[in-house]
Amino acid sequence: MDSVDQEKKYTFVAGRLSPTVDCVVALAAGVLTTLSAAPFSLWWLGPVAVALVYWKIASLTPAMATLRGWCYGVGLFGSGTSWVFVAIHDFGGTGALVAMFLTTLFVSVLALFFAIPFGLYRRITGPRFAFLSFAGMWVVSEWLRTWLLTGFPWLLLGTSQIDSPLAPWAPVGGVYLLSLMTALTGTLGVEVLRRRWVFLVPMAALWIVPFLLPAQWTTPAGKPIRVALLQGNLDQRIKWTAQGQREAVNIYTTMTQEQARDIDLIVWPEAALPMLEQEAQRILEQVASDLGPNTSLLTGILQRDSEGRSYNSVIGLNDVQGEYQKAHLVPFGEYLPFQSLLADTLAFFDLPAPRLTPGSDGQAPLHVAGTTIGTAICYEIIFADHVAQQARNAELLLTVSNDTWFGRSIGPHQHLQMARLRALENGRHLLRATSNGVTAIIDSQGHVTARAPQFEPASLTGEVTPMQGLTPFTRTGSGPAWILAALLTLLGLQLNLSRSKNDALDEKGT
Repeated sequence: MDSVDQEKKYTFVAGRLSPTVDCVVALAAGVLTTLSAAPFSLWWLGPVAVALVYWKIASLTPAMATLRGWCYGVGLFGSGTSWVFVAIHDFGGTGALVAMFLTTLFVSVLALFFAIPFGLYRRITGPRFAFLSFAGMWVVSEWLRTWLLTGFPWLLLGTSQIDSPLAPWAPVGGVYLLSLMTALTGTLGVEVLRRRWVFLVPMAALWIVPFLLPAQWTTPAGKPIRVALLQGNLDQRIKWTAQGQREAVNIYTTMTQEQARDIDLIVWPEAALPMLEQEAQRILEQVASDLGPNTSLLTGILQRDSEGRSYNSVIGLNDVQGEYQKAHLVPFGEYLPFQSLLADTLAFFDLPAPRLTPGSDGQAPLHVAGTTIGTAICYEIIFADHVAQQARNAELLLTVSNDTWFGRSIGPHQHLQMARLRALENGRHLLRATSNGVTAIIDSQGHVTARAPQFEPASLTGEVTPMQGLTPFTRTGSGPAWILAALLTLLGLQLNLSRSKNDALDEKGT
């Protein structure tokens, strides 16, 4: 057999096996990305995952690049958001088969946020400077996932780097700049493996520059305040029953009465009392009367206005000015997108239709305990720009959450990791009060200074310091990182178009 026949045979065999092998590798890369995030926190696997997806992508057709991106997304979300099944089946009252179908559909649709951009990447960019344009497209895909179809910025690549040497980039450009630096590390690493040693210089710079950045962008704005975060650990299955209401009232009122008199602020979690504010008015008045003269209380609770609209809110007792209504609701959990199209589908699967109303954007911070607090309720903490908007006018950050829906999955740990990154991005201490964990106090560097055990009633006390001054990210938000990612992607597009134009001129010349 001559060399030409051997090459044809190799091409034929590789053509049959390559899609399968390529998909397996991409799936594995998705799982590695999950392992780079909490609770595993093997942050160094983030760049490795990018390298696996980037490796020889220039040799793929757009269709194969699309398949690689989709397989990566299935690996990532299939492993990293497995808690969706827990929420639907264990707490949503849905049968196992239906829950599995809905979870599979959820993962498959989310995977398109990698499939479509990577297919488009192969169609519009060339191989020169691909290490830049691929990293840029990665962040563009994360940007699309942040707002398209209401947004789901869960498991962003940069989040996994909260404990890595890259973390100081977060106050500069936020999670998306961290994602870009992580993706560039992966693509540059591939170029180094190709013995292009010159790429060691920019790769080293990505990791050296953080050591030259300021360790702290903000400064104390006053004396520390004493806080107590209460975790009631009420069973989600009975929470909204009459028994659940009685237990919630007993748990939180008793735990509040047990707090020391020198506590400045007590925080109950999201919807701590499973009833409307109007229904809880007498209970709240009694709690307020039992508080010390210098102790304030914040609690998550549902509100309903005179027109019948319901809100997921945070209100205060005892010298608290202002309230907060959740602005970014959970799709399908708190409101129904495309209601006219999906209402019949929910009825078919016998699923409840959510009916909450979003609060307005740009709500003022809460004034409590001599400081100002920017608030994010549960799901909102994963949106970096929402939290930055709150932080611009606040000295502390607060998030209340009901992570009971996650069960004993990895979801609460991922949620906590994103909250830690919000603290680091904005140089603010952050209080995280949850129903059953992970309740935590986080400092302005994103470090957990105290945390309560999961799945048991707990009272977490500690001190937090109000902070003043703005980090670069708090000032600008994610815009600069998104623009930089787009420019890097366009750099590949421009070179590709230039090469096509030159090829056309060469053909004309011959």
